[in-house]
Amino acid sequence: MSYLVIEGLHKKYGQSAVLTNITMEIKKGEFITLLGPSGCGKSTILRIVAGLTDATKGKISIEGKDLTGVQPKDRQVGMVFQSYALFPNMTVQENVAFGLRMQKVAAAEMDKRVQEILALVHLSEKAHAYPKELSGGQQQRVALARALIVRPKVLLLDEPLSALDAQIRKKLQADLRTIQRKLNMTMILVTHDQEEAMAVSDRIFVMNHGNIAQNGTPTEIYTRPTNEFIASFIGHYNIFTRKSLEKMLGKTLAEQSTKFAIRPEALHLEKREGDLCLSGIAKQSLMSGNIIRTTFDGETTFTMEQLHQQGYSLEMGKSYTCYVAKEDVIALL
Repeated sequence: MSYLVIEGLHKKYGQSAVLTNITMEIKKGEFITLLGPSGCGKSTILRIVAGLTDATKGKISIEGKDLTGVQPKDRQVGMVFQSYALFPNMTVQENVAFGLRMQKVAAAEMDKRVQEILALVHLSEKAHAYPKELSGGQQQRVALARALIVRPKVLLLDEPLSALDAQIRKKLQADLRTIQRKLNMTMILVTHDQEEAMAVSDRIFVMNHGNIAQNGTPTEIYTRPTNEFIASFIGHYNIFTRKSLEKMLGKTLAEQSTKFAIRPEALHLEKREGDLCLSGIAKQSLMSGNIIRTTFDGETTFTMEQLHQQGYSLEMGKSYTCYVAKEDVIALL
């Protein structure tokens, strides 16, 4: 049964449409990510769910309760922003307890819940520290604990990790997913980082120009993009016109589509039974950690990604034949 339902959501500023007919059904305990480029309407959806912005049209309900006209403080929706917005004159413990004080929770219960949530975000030893004494990652944990402690029905996360460096961001992504599962809390994350979306989500809604371009599990989104925008935005897909790909493959494709996509890691240099082949001249090879990304010039430019292995090298300027399984050639709508 759906827990959070967004029906026919529209948002306009004057004659400019920011959101057009957004509909989502989210289950209790699901981790949903809104993924897309800047300006596509992701954060506007969060603000409407939180009650910070009014929709031009549409309806939002949680557990069957229509939130139209309900004030933000009465929605039981928490929100964590990119800026930590901590009170600098309060300790970690005082910052986290702030929402409970506003709810007039008894002192003994408040102390118990603060200690529990600080342990959950691994900040028990920092309870009496002030924000200026914490790292960026620790401050974001405090902001998360402050939102979680009031036990919201839905927690909204507006690019909360984007200001952190890569190593800390990856650690907090894992921690966030662990906490979400432990609490069985419904969370909606906004991000433009594809890797982050893939790492934490049960389902991803990819947005473009105020619309949902595709939604599905991380595996579905990555392995089966439905259109050119998704294929271009997710990973490093090679996108071919029908004419150029058929010329490279030397055969006619059965699928009725004008564009096709091939993941760079689906290409390889060893021929297997039933594989299709395309050739090109190796022009550039870049190493990114354990991945080597090689660019080839053929009928059109394409890239191949392979695991870095000792002794692995391609000679630049030399022509190579790359192979791909038929099922890895994806017809786009």
